[in-house]
Amino acid sequence: MPSITIRNLEQDTKRKLKIRAATNGRSMEQEAREILKSALAQTSRKQSNLAERIRAIFGPLGGVELERLAREPVRDPDWLSEGE
Repeated sequence: MPSITIRNLEQDTKRKLKIRAATNGRSMEQEAREILKSALAQTSRKQSNLAERIRAIFGPLGGVELERLAREPVRDPDWLSEGE
């Protein structure tokens, strides 16, 4: 299994990780794995449905009513008849 090394970790962050690991009955390494796993699972859930994300961001701003455009039948492309 791959491993990573985290350099330049602030002492306060390391202390908090150590306390959190002890509270949960885990090693610091296992606690870090659980934190990463949880954070990445939340990220993938948030980004899984683009329409929902857009609605969540722009929904509070209110909607916009657009005028419906008249629809016309689809014409044959001009370029198809030019080559004959």
